[in-house]
Amino acid sequence: MNDIDIPSPCYVCDESKLLRNLRIMQNVQEQAGIDIILALKGFSMWSTFDMVRQFLKGATASSVWEAKLAKEEMRGEVHAYSPAYKDADIKQLVSLCEHISFNSISQFRRFETQVKAAKVSIGLRVNPENQEAQTPIYDPCAPGSRLGILASQLSNQDLTGVEGFHIHNLCECDSYAAERTLLAIEDKFAQYLPGLKWLNLGGGHLMTSANYDLSHLISVLNTFKAKYPHLRIIMEPGSAVAWQAGYLVSEVVDIVKNEDEIAILDISATAHMPDVLEMPYRPEVRYAAMPNVLPFNYKLGGNSCLAGDVIDKYSFEKPLKIGQQLIFEDMLHYTMVKTTFFNGVEHPAIGILRENGQFELVKKYSYSDFRNRLS
Repeated sequence: MNDIDIPSPCYVCDESKLLRNLRIMQNVQEQAGIDIILALKGFSMWSTFDMVRQFLKGATASSVWEAKLAKEEMRGEVHAYSPAYKDADIKQLVSLCEHISFNSISQFRRFETQVKAAKVSIGLRVNPENQEAQTPIYDPCAPGSRLGILASQLSNQDLTGVEGFHIHNLCECDSYAAERTLLAIEDKFAQYLPGLKWLNLGGGHLMTSANYDLSHLISVLNTFKAKYPHLRIIMEPGSAVAWQAGYLVSEVVDIVKNEDEIAILDISATAHMPDVLEMPYRPEVRYAAMPNVLPFNYKLGGNSCLAGDVIDKYSFEKPLKIGQQLIFEDMLHYTMVKTTFFNGVEHPAIGILRENGQFELVKKYSYSDFRNRLS
């Protein structure tokens, strides 16, 4: 930690790495002539938005509360998509958003007059039936999906007033998945594209990862835009914005033995990084390796009462000690947005490691945050 005094537990955004990601996205926007907006469902650390808004055009929201956050803190364009809206949602969203996309024809029919009157651009979420996501829980194109309108369901529908299509079928995917998705869009929906103003390709484009082929992505987008020069192309990554741009600081609170050496930490997989259990996946721990690679093996466990609140097994060069800090890498996306106060365990603080090496604590949680969540 370079002798920087960071409390535990704490999510830490590395400003220099976030800027690196944003500059990559800026380059894609410039080279491909597209617009990128931030998907708040993946990353909504609004204390960074003064930086993010310098590179991205706005944000996309999945709810009224996210739309309000985008309007107040991002201050760019606000786009919205939800599987279903209530009357009260639309009444608020029309004053917050530039685009609203509907998940079904019935929702479009129900709210089209109200949305048109507010001069908000109307979109439809369509399903290209092109499966790319590797994890079923994150696959919007799985058979029987509730997300998106099938091409067969658009047949003989009057789409007057629809200005855009919204597609989301990727999850941490590469440029070749994006290419296949564009081919699927043309295959399923080519007849509608000449009549649209915009096409939103959703998120899941992991363009800031080390192995992503940016040149290929830019080429694919330019080829598509040459066919449909009238279309504004929008992408809305969440993970890619914060990819490898921060970490979660934790501390060893106790070490117990039951077949394995088990280090109990002051964080919780279920409460603080739920994708570890949901996806599932194995987070990287700084200076640790797979079991049996280094001399000392430990199972890392969370501090909730959930029996399965276990992260994974790791090996270390030296024995772990009570009070020692462990750093979980790449812990900005889909962590803070999904945390809970389960068991009343201490919620990690939030901080920013500035480019100049100074650490800034921007949020410290208290008992009142836990208490006021319920009544």
